[in-house]
Amino acid sequence: MSNILNIGKSALNAAQIGIATVGHNIANASTPGYNRQVVIQAAAQAQNFGSGYIGQGANVVGIERTYNETLAKQLINTTSTSNASNAYYSNISQINSLLSDSTAGLNPVITGFFSAASAAAANPSDTATRQTFISSAQSLVSRFNAVNNQLDQMRQTINTQITASVDTINSYSAQISALNETITRAKNATGNPPNDLMDQRDQLVAKLSEQVKTTVVKQDDGSYNVFAGSGMPLVVGKQQYTLYTRASDTDATRLEVAYGNPASPKILSADTLSGGILGGVLQFRGETLDAVQNQIGQLATTLATQFNSQLKQGYDLNGTAGVDLFNVGAPTAISSSYNTDPSKTASASIVDASLLTSSDYTVKYNSGQYTITRLNDKSIMWQGTTLPVTVDGMEINVNTSSPAEGDSYLIKPTQYAAGLLSLAYTNVDKLALAGSATTGPSDNENGLKLAALQTGANVRVAGSTTNRTYAQAFSQMVSAVGTKTNELSITSKADATALEGATAAMQSESGVNLDEEATDLLRYQQAYQAAGKMMQIASQLFEVLLQMGQ
Repeated sequence: MSNILNIGKSALNAAQIGIATVGHNIANASTPGYNRQVVIQAAAQAQNFGSGYIGQGANVVGIERTYNETLAKQLINTTSTSNASNAYYSNISQINSLLSDSTAGLNPVITGFFSAASAAAANPSDTATRQTFISSAQSLVSRFNAVNNQLDQMRQTINTQITASVDTINSYSAQISALNETITRAKNATGNPPNDLMDQRDQLVAKLSEQVKTTVVKQDDGSYNVFAGSGMPLVVGKQQYTLYTRASDTDATRLEVAYGNPASPKILSADTLSGGILGGVLQFRGETLDAVQNQIGQLATTLATQFNSQLKQGYDLNGTAGVDLFNVGAPTAISSSYNTDPSKTASASIVDASLLTSSDYTVKYNSGQYTITRLNDKSIMWQGTTLPVTVDGMEINVNTSSPAEGDSYLIKPTQYAAGLLSLAYTNVDKLALAGSATTGPSDNENGLKLAALQTGANVRVAGSTTNRTYAQAFSQMVSAVGTKTNELSITSKADATALEGATAAMQSESGVNLDEEATDLLRYQQAYQAAGKMMQIASQLFEVLLQMGQ
């Protein structure tokens, strides 16, 4: 009788555990990252009674979660890719709208400026026409300033996004590290996997992949080693490795992501930290924001410098030689914060604006010579021992005769130029439209040359050795941004669709289906009732035996 009672008891226990597990699944049907749990049941060791082996009931050998590592990795990868393309797309869309706006963009004011120049050349003695020209010049300056300010605001937004993303990554990494220790300890103590804790850890990994490309390597003890981007460790067992932000050594307004010893940090590039929101933001800044702001500055510098140069070839209403209409900012030269002597600085000045590019440059001193590198294509433009030297229409110099090994400088010819542009005067009489000092106010020789600058090949286009007109250079930039925006629009939608598919696949494998759980609940309920009935019958049989023995 005890054998039947034990069999019923094991069946009752198995049914109870099954009901509890199903109830746990139902309760967590809407819990993010929860994986459905199932009872693993096995027949108890049978006993030989001579006439044959008689079963001894059932044992619950474990409770496992329905977790597919292949689908999980696919979901992590698609999450990272989708968030990266979406972050890039949302940022570049703002620049695309800014540049392509038919009323607020640069193209209308450039066209209006040269129209006013042509009108002034056609009627050089008319004060009202000259005033209109000065007003259009101020509008041009104001628009360049405004566009540059908006791009600067985007830089600040990017800094905020980088900081928030790094903080989030560190928070998730710390939690994963702590869960690694807790899970390992629980598994070692009981021999059973702590499923809910493992779900929490996997959910953190999934959230981490939203911020940066994430790779997980599972260890024999059940802990995770987590790597970011191209393979940089964030979590190794119980050890967490922290990211942090710091100002660029050549630009205090530019936040970089750093890793390792703060005393000698390693700056991580967009290639190293690919994927996720952080990777998308860094890629946008490096590929698009930097390039667009430099090109806007190049256009402002080239137009203003060439216009000033032509003005100085003519004479104003008083017969005085023309002077600059625009104040043009000089190229910015920044010493690295790691240089031995911060007082040793570099400088740059524009020699020929028609040769000026939209790239930044580095000047580095190693092994007894300077190397000047153009950063947009990594071309070495010059190597030698003596400065100054002229590169791409710009004279570069370092103000020391005793450079230190490893000293470096960053030259930014155009990034800040659009924001620094201003009018030098508003006196209409000072406009040098005449070609001679003696021909009088009706002379428009120089005015015609000023207007003709609109159609001249004056701007060096990125990646080309030929020049374009101001309008062509701007249109080419707008077209490139528009093409990239459209490409990312398609890519981000495709990536979002792929993410939906990966999520659906994961849910179909591991998610809770309430209809299935209801069926399992009914099945376990019936098993529980049957087991209870078995134990009742065993008890009744035992009573009969006792009565027979009296």
